Amino acid sequence: MTHDRLDLVSKLYQPAGWPRVLQAASGAPSGAPLVVDLDPTTFCDLACPECISGKLLNQGRFTPDRLAALAEEIVAMGVRAVVLIGGGEPLAHRGTRRVLRILGEAGLAVGVVTNGTMIRQNLSELAQYASWVRVSVDAGTAATYGRFRPDRKGRSVFDKVIENMRLLAAEKRGALGYSFLVMSRQEPDGSTVTNHHEVLTAAELAHDIGCDYFETKAMFDDDHHIVQVPGELLASVDAQLAQAARLESERFQLVNSSTLTSLRSDAGAVQPKAYDRCRVAELRTLITPSGVYVCAYHRGNPLARIGDAVTDDLATLWENSDRGIVDPSRDCRFHCARHRSNLELERIGRGTGELPPVADYDPFL
Repeated sequence: MTHDRLDLVSKLYQPAGWPRVLQAASGAPSGAPLVVDLDPTTFCDLACPECISGKLLNQGRFTPDRLAALAEEIVAMGVRAVVLIGGGEPLAHRGTRRVLRILGEAGLAVGVVTNGTMIRQNLSELAQYASWVRVSVDAGTAATYGRFRPDRKGRSVFDKVIENMRLLAAEKRGALGYSFLVMSRQEPDGSTVTNHHEVLTAAELAHDIGCDYFETKAMFDDDHHIVQVPGELLASVDAQLAQAARLESERFQLVNSSTLTSLRSDAGAVQPKAYDRCRVAELRTLITPSGVYVCAYHRGNPLARIGDAVTDDLATLWENSDRGIVDPSRDCRFHCARHRSNLELERIGRGTGELPPVADYDPFL
């Protein structure tokens, strides 16, 4: 049976995580998260104008030894999957290769979200241990890439990133994804710069590289609300994706994020929530050099910070923290990818869950 890896609700019913899912559904604190988002560093080698984490860069650091010890603590707690992300660029930390080995050799599933500039230096570990690597490219040509993802000297490193992706495509064991964030920017002279016209070009390039999927996403603002776009821009994106559909096969998929789906349904910028506790926060958490947070949406938010992994043992931190400090009805009015999971956890807690158990297929809840 083929499962939709974006169906976060069905993932709750996998046997390996079910005991902790039941615990979270009951409203009780869990003994450990099932999934950890881990920012190895807050440094990035690019200077993207639209970076949602721009204000959080260069905020604290893990030493290589502490980062490795943290990986060991994650393994010891029984975490099933880790996403190396940022924050900064995860492959920029010289300790990330060691983390990939520790987690991979312990049997954890590992995902990596990267800008792709440092794949070559980490190629062996990424190819051997990563369940998936998603590269944020957001363009189909070097010129457009340089406008939205310049390096710190204002240059386009598009060709370097594409070549790195080709290297990984040739050696990988896991999946390789090409991520395209649809962006527009108002320039000082009043003109608009956009990348939306390169969706088809980028999808064709992803297929040529040997990627397993091509993902399109909508922009967030600094508060994680989805940035609304003109109807004609969204129509152009959809028309290009319709043309790209001819590329699809068992080895290559087009993936639509929940953000684009929300735009298509005219959902608006706000997603109201009627519950006051996030049960998913018992199953998934974010660890960064600046603190441990309830979730990635609240990265850098002091009101959602539950501890300090630079100085504290992770198991002790988890045992002594309150993941209920965030009230979704008040603090999470953005479109949350795990809103439906929270609703399902409430149903499971009432004994009215809707889905039958499924075989373990993807631990990234």
